[in-house]
Amino acid sequence: MVERRVTVGWAEGLHARPASIFVRATTASGVPVTIAKADGKPVNAASMLAVLGLGAQGGEEVLLASEADGSEAALDRLAKLVAEGLDELPETV
Repeated sequence: MVERRVTVGWAEGLHARPASIFVRATTASGVPVTIAKADGKPVNAASMLAVLGLGAQGGEEVLLASEADGSEAALDRLAKLVAEGLDELPETV
């Protein structure tokens, strides 16, 4: 299991537009990923409803995890996206 703990960098948290960016980036990675708040149950990071349901606020810590091949690079890129509040998935870390 590969995991990344990251603080949400979007001021508004993982809501509406940031959640959409994150879900699209997760789907584009081609790796099954889960996301959870520090004290919560992991949910499918490729599901818009699941990500919105987390209610992750800016400054809160989330845990990204995956067991798939290639998950190290994918989680590094997704963690960078979330931590920096980027508008798109970075091509390189």
